[in-house]
Amino acid sequence: MPPELSSQQISQALQGISVPPQPQIMVDLQMEQYMPDPDLEVIARLIAQDPGLSGALLKIVNSPYYGLTNKIASIRRAVTLLGSRTVINLINAQSIKGEMGDDTIVTLNRFWDTAQDVAMTSLSLAKRTGMSAPDEAYALGLFHDCGIPLMLKRFPDYMHVLEQGYANAGPGHRVVDTENRHFNTNHAVVGYYTAKSWRLPAHLTEAIANHHNALAIFSDESSRNGPLKNLLAVLKMAEHICASSNVLGNQREDHEWNSISHLVLDYIGLSEYDFENVKESIRELGAD
Repeated sequence: MPPELSSQQISQALQGISVPPQPQIMVDLQMEQYMPDPDLEVIARLIAQDPGLSGALLKIVNSPYYGLTNKIASIRRAVTLLGSRTVINLINAQSIKGEMGDDTIVTLNRFWDTAQDVAMTSLSLAKRTGMSAPDEAYALGLFHDCGIPLMLKRFPDYMHVLEQGYANAGPGHRVVDTENRHFNTNHAVVGYYTAKSWRLPAHLTEAIANHHNALAIFSDESSRNGPLKNLLAVLKMAEHICASSNVLGNQREDHEWNSISHLVLDYIGLSEYDFENVKESIRELGAD
């Protein structure tokens, strides 16, 4: 995890980048969640006030990942099925999208779709591998790249630099190294401070900060960083299954995955053959 930085160092890392505040609806929902007996009616009523959020919620709950026989149109039913944690994660993601201008949103349409795909795939992988908190895998999948739209808002040529990072990825070169050279910061750093400002759990912010440090983390064979490795293993598999390197990096070859796959699969306890079967089954699920 990055060391605690001074206010000046944080300011330099985020120079010119606006970290969106938690939306008021998020604050209201958190207050309700902390009640001894959270009222689903209140939560559903708050969400129903925002058409964009309501639509996103129904899109997720009606996706093939939940396997519902009949489509639902009830916000209250969606809240019950998804759970308050997933709902709050979704609201945070929507607030980042709300910070973007129309032109930027058009540029990042594929980014938003991929973020949701990675989140749902992470959730599915977490359940299949017996991870104790699959909702945290979902949250990481949704937020790990939340710094990308904020970087694009600040730097018009950012996507070109990001593509270079993915093209150069491999042993000795992280995806974020190219960003560091051009901008003196990167989307993992910006995402870390965004998540931290929203008071997401520390182990999630740590995973966001380190999601392109997987080679170094999994090369350490000690028992340290167990929770971090659990989260990152699921995330890196999900990114590969969802072809993030193609969507975000415009690369046919997933160079980062090629350099870490043997370490990640060995940690999880999957053979390459087993992982290929898992990958195909999840891709078929998403294509339904």
